[in-house]
Amino acid sequence: MSTESLNRTSDIVGTPSQSIETPRVNVDVLKQRLIEQKKKDRVKRTIIFSTVCVSLGALTLLTY
Repeated sequence: MSTESLNRTSDIVGTPSQSIETPRVNVDVLKQRLIEQKKKDRVKRTIIFSTVCVSLGALTLLTY
């Protein structure tokens, strides 16, 4: 190995050509989205449960 190749690689590692910027993430916005999604899921479950209960009640009344 020659010293030229070592110097060349150390220059590349030592001086990066691009600086990497990470995007900022607002945690409060993500929490709010999660809360809204949970509310939607809860409403869906409530509607399904209510529909099943009403259907069972209607079938019970029809059988008598």
